[in-house]
Amino acid sequence: MARDNERQRGDGQRHVLVTGGAGFIGSHLVEELLGTGDSVTVLDDLSTGSLANLAAVVHHPDFTFVRGDAVLPLAPQLGARVPTHIMHLAAQVSVVASLADPARDLQQNLGATLQVLALARAARVQRVVFASSAAVYGDGPLPSDETLAPAPASPYGIHKLASEHHLRCAALIDHVPTTSLRFFNVYGPRQVPTSPYAGVISIFLARALAGEPLALFGAGAATRDFVYVKDLVAALALALSHSPGQGEALNVGTGRATSVRELAETAVSVTRSTSALIDAPARPGEVLHSRAAVDRIASALGWRATTSLSDGLGETARWLGASR
Repeated sequence: MARDNERQRGDGQRHVLVTGGAGFIGSHLVEELLGTGDSVTVLDDLSTGSLANLAAVVHHPDFTFVRGDAVLPLAPQLGARVPTHIMHLAAQVSVVASLADPARDLQQNLGATLQVLALARAARVQRVVFASSAAVYGDGPLPSDETLAPAPASPYGIHKLASEHHLRCAALIDHVPTTSLRFFNVYGPRQVPTSPYAGVISIFLARALAGEPLALFGAGAATRDFVYVKDLVAALALALSHSPGQGEALNVGTGRATSVRELAETAVSVTRSTSALIDAPARPGEVLHSRAAVDRIASALGWRATTSLSDGLGETARWLGASR
């Protein structure tokens, strides 16, 4: 009865578990969910996330933080906080780290997904939305379309793809509604440039603000589809409410490719920096080119990215400048 009461508390209010909710993306999502009336429980081990990211919501009456590990059974860690919906963002997100220790990546990515699905089955949740990655495509044809056969080029991409397959099985066999969103290159405020998991944008902007050189691996020839975090959060929120839930995978990107060199030049421009651009050797295991096909998510969820790269870089630079 305790679990049933917890699920019904708040006159039909959704109770959303966000794994990895203290991270860069997760914290923005938590703010969005609380702002639209959901009750939110964050489970995070704080290995890469930070409670500082949740400062704006820590005293919210519908917010709960649980310091825990998604690779371990979730129900004992959550106690009476039984979710009606799950946003699974907790992950090891470094391609380089996955190459160095594939077994650890397997545990932190696929292992955590299996724990989430075990909880989803036991709690009969209404929907699971999973943070997948464009890394499942590898160096395939562009734009990366969801109908293409995935060809991941790293353990990270392999384990994200395996997680997608498990979510699809959960939808088809166990009737747990699931959706995987394949994130392309996400950036924005709270992406810490000093972290070993930092994205190229936060690193470039931090160095540009400091007037330091920007290293262009592979001469900056690689291209990426950079999507602003607030746009991504809007896609996540829509998926939680409106996705078909049949185990489908949907790209989240802008549909536009930007070279790393163009990105560096724009970062220098928006910060009015004098930083030099320095060519450096390419890094092993990284995809050379990436661009999302976005028609499927537009059709399924009515979503398209609306933030331009220059506007998103400007917002991120202002946050970085204020946090220095």
